[in-house]
Amino acid sequence: MQTKQSTGHLIAFITIIIWGTTFISTKILLVDFTPIEILFFRFIMGFVALLIVFPHRMKVKNKKHELYIIAAGITGITLYYLLENIALTYTMASNVGVISSLAPFFTAIVAYLFLKEEPLRVNFFIGFLIAMIGLGLISFNGATNFQINPIGDLLAITATLVWAIYSVITRKISSFGYNTLQVTRRMFFYGLIFMLPTLFFFDFKFGFERFSDPVNLFNIIFLGLGASALCFVTWNFSVKILGPIKTSIYIYLIPVVTVVTSVIVLDEKITLMSALGTILAIAGLFISEGRIFIKKKNIDRKIA
Repeated sequence: MQTKQSTGHLIAFITIIIWGTTFISTKILLVDFTPIEILFFRFIMGFVALLIVFPHRMKVKNKKHELYIIAAGITGITLYYLLENIALTYTMASNVGVISSLAPFFTAIVAYLFLKEEPLRVNFFIGFLIAMIGLGLISFNGATNFQINPIGDLLAITATLVWAIYSVITRKISSFGYNTLQVTRRMFFYGLIFMLPTLFFFDFKFGFERFSDPVNLFNIIFLGLGASALCFVTWNFSVKILGPIKTSIYIYLIPVVTVVTSVIVLDEKITLMSALGTILAIAGLFISEGRIFIKKKNIDRKIA
């Protein structure tokens, strides 16, 4: 059992390292691709990869189960990544990475409202307040003139809230006993289906000639096979072993990975204000998450 737990932690850690760099790949691709084009290509590639790896048809036991999977596809694939990709056109990759680390906050709130699993304690609200102050500082990207561009950051926060809803849904799905690869593939399928109508509103173009650029090709393969096909399976696998609350702790590493990578790869300048905001956001998260260790055993029992 201990070995299984260790495996779950290791897989969650690797998943977050990869996910932390996806903001950089997306930012690079946004030079030649629109947000919806990146989204569509990466999940088509991910869906095909999962179909090849595990071609067996999934038999759903209950119609209600299918509805949960549909909801997961809409929230975790279509809405979350569309909002995130659009946010990256307005703000820095490092900003989006830090804001995404609010996922445990929103997940706890959504879980409390809809699942009534545990009370939100005082330290949760203290940590949340500190993190929100940090996010406010991050919004000031210019250290000299304090210009604020809230559109990108607001979209990123909305995307994180959507991810919280997705996390609560997948918590329920994990109790149904389906194969992780099959469930992930089915989520991708519904995500792509609900993505199709948006193609007409965002001037979608196939433009395969753009993949002749090795940089574009590498980044779309990384997003499609690594960050989508592989990471969604590994994340769902970790949730099944560790439980969604314990697994979500690893999201704290995303801003660290993203900020460091954005400085190295994109040469983004991190101002003193942004650095202070990052520290406050992460500190607030750790203060808030003190509640996990109080009732985590009860939560894991309920999920199982």
